[in-house]
Amino acid sequence: MSKLPSVSGQQVAAALQKVGFRIRRLHGSHIIMRRDDPFAQTVVPAHRELDRGTLRAVLRQIDLSVDEFVRLL
Repeated sequence: MSKLPSVSGQQVAAALQKVGFRIRRLHGSHIIMRRDDPFAQTVVPAHRELDRGTLRAVLRQIDLSVDEFVRLL
């Protein structure tokens, strides 16, 4: 298992768009992203650097492994 990288919210949003997510809306400093098939929705904080626990929670919500996420970056 790869180590979680230190990334920003914008980098996470760009990586998720590569696997079919789209930005549904922006609410304050959060990016709400959604994928229709298979359905998944998650909220990505638009911060300069995401905490590793927050990033791990986002990946868990959308059923994406750390290795797959690192490849998307």
